[in-house]
Amino acid sequence: MTKSLEDYLSLPYNIEVKRSEDGGTYFARVKELPGCMTEADTFAEVEEMIRDAMAAWIEVALEEGIPIPEPRPLEEFSGRFVLRLPKSLHRDVARKAEEEGVSINQWIVTAVARSIR
Repeated sequence: MTKSLEDYLSLPYNIEVKRSEDGGTYFARVKELPGCMTEADTFAEVEEMIRDAMAAWIEVALEEGIPIPEPRPLEEFSGRFVLRLPKSLHRDVARKAEEEGVSINQWIVTAVARSIR
């Protein structure tokens, strides 16, 4: 069964958005669709424009018979990984977590989330 444009657009593609170092523009790309990218002045604009870029990319691929990569299913990720730390860093993380009244796990999840934005 061949998927339609709408079928592909409904899939949870991984869209990466970055702001320029000077804070002037936003750049977005779809990780699974090579060359599918756009740039805009605001986050709202880049969000709309990347959806338009995805539609155009997929439409051309369908017309040309080019294979369309699909996003990796979330079930491929367990949400769990083991992390070894030096004892001194473990101590520092534990102290920070305690200061903020959260678990070490929650503190690390928050730190990781902040670092990849």
